[in-house]
Amino acid sequence: MAPPTHRLLLLLALACALCAAAAGDPRTAVAGQSCAPGSAVSGSVLADNFVPAMDDLNSNVSANGFGTSAVGARGPNTVFGLGQCHRDLSPLDCKLCFAEVRSLLPKCYPRVGGRLFLDGCFGRYGNYSFLGEALGPADARVCAPGNASNPRGFADAARAAVANVTEAAVRGDADGYAVASASAGGATAFALAQCWGSLNATACGQCLRAAARAAAGCAPATEGRALYTGCYLRYSTRLFWNVNATAGSGSSGKNGVVWILVGSFLGAFIVVLIIAFLAWKKGILRRKKQSKSFIDMYGDGVSVRIAQSSLNFKYEELRKATNYFDPANKLGQGSNGAVYKAVMPDGKEVAVKRLFLNTREWVEQFFNEVELISQVRHKNLVKLLGCSVNGPESLLVYEYYFNKSLELFLFGKPLA
Repeated sequence: MAPPTHRLLLLLALACALCAAAAGDPRTAVAGQSCAPGSAVSGSVLADNFVPAMDDLNSNVSANGFGTSAVGARGPNTVFGLGQCHRDLSPLDCKLCFAEVRSLLPKCYPRVGGRLFLDGCFGRYGNYSFLGEALGPADARVCAPGNASNPRGFADAARAAVANVTEAAVRGDADGYAVASASAGGATAFALAQCWGSLNATACGQCLRAAARAAAGCAPATEGRALYTGCYLRYSTRLFWNVNATAGSGSSGKNGVVWILVGSFLGAFIVVLIIAFLAWKKGILRRKKQSKSFIDMYGDGVSVRIAQSSLNFKYEELRKATNYFDPANKLGQGSNGAVYKAVMPDGKEVAVKRLFLNTREWVEQFFNEVELISQVRHKNLVKLLGCSVNGPESLLVYEYYFNKSLELFLFGKPLA
């Protein structure tokens, strides 16, 4: 007979397998990103406001699934922020999705604004109050390159699903969110619509109806997305949302598939949800101390010392070396940061680790540790080359190895 611990693990594994269709999915795939055309009048002032604005935004979105922020005196370097998770995401999945937004949105810096659409959440910053905007010149439609196997039937189904989800989302009780499905000619399409929480009902309807016309124009492509200033709309050949969300749903004949899946996997889903909640609570404690501001805020003594050190790397140089933290260069994710492969201007390959820590309180201690660890050499350790604490986040720079030593040192286990 298996030991109790093993039996528990087997039970949890079985529960996870049973609820695969119903388990949460943070949907962190990038749907689209755009940056404002102008650069900041003062990059350093914008930077000083950007980090606390993103911290406030992250706290608000993590707590409520939606949030806004504004940091700085009224002027061209004030930073306004907006973040939204789609309502089908669990609190844990929302945090995971928006963590990716927070990681990628600084790619637009030092532009005065930027917006990032993931398939599960959205983030935007700018130097003016845009919270009431529903439509704008950056609105875009994104169509999948291939068509459905049944083009005529699926095109009709997709247009019907888009119409259904739009009307469901703009109803007074839907609060700007809905999922829907529709069937036609032997094909079924699934659609999701989400307005940002900063819009009133009128603006939400204006945005979604425009987005619906754009997305429907993608049919019979297998997927279509409308990435609009005040909303997001998507249709697909597959059911892509988390089935535990049913509010605001509407369909044409086959939305019962959602209820069937929920009924079939509810028990297993509850087990996994409890585990996810405990992990989320633990993660909250671990991530309470995050980066708050730039090195200029920590005192001239520390700034001068770091600037004159041979261990200091410029943040912008490392950002370019990772191709602006391109996900394609991501080596893995650890408990306290993500690691990216980088190619320096001299052609040298290094590994850059983005840290989740509160540099406002710990930057001097952090740099002391960097100075100490950089002097240590051992055949089983990766050489620490230096760090950067003069950007919107703290970075560590390691030697890059092709074998397992880098994976084991940075993450504690081999990468999948």
